[in-house]
Amino acid sequence: MSRIFPTVIFAAVWYLTTAQLWAGEADVVDAKARCTQRVCTISATVRHDDTGWDHYANHWRVLTPEGEEIARRVLYHPHENEQPFTRSLGQVRIPPGVDRVLIEAHDSVHNFGGQRFTLQFPD
Repeated sequence: MSRIFPTVIFAAVWYLTTAQLWAGEADVVDAKARCTQRVCTISATVRHDDTGWDHYANHWRVLTPEGEEIARRVLYHPHENEQPFTRSLGQVRIPPGVDRVLIEAHDSVHNFGGQRFTLQFPD
């Protein structure tokens, strides 16, 4: 028993310290926009294996192609049992001359880095 105990302790500590990393980065898997004169409501669908308050997708943002943030949608709680999930953000003003935006999600461990979604606007 004395040999097994350190192994069990090591395995438990390893699991607890690495479990939140298994969720990976947050991906935007779909997005849609309803616009009137370049003021839009954008709905983004995010996929992330939220594990609770220590590791969850906590916001997504809308960027110009040059990387300027023009809007941000905060996600106030984990979505452990709702994956993927869609949330909307209204009153997003698309700057003149911008024909597409990038939408990316952020999670509380990895920051940004998951799959982005490009949303094209008609001419």
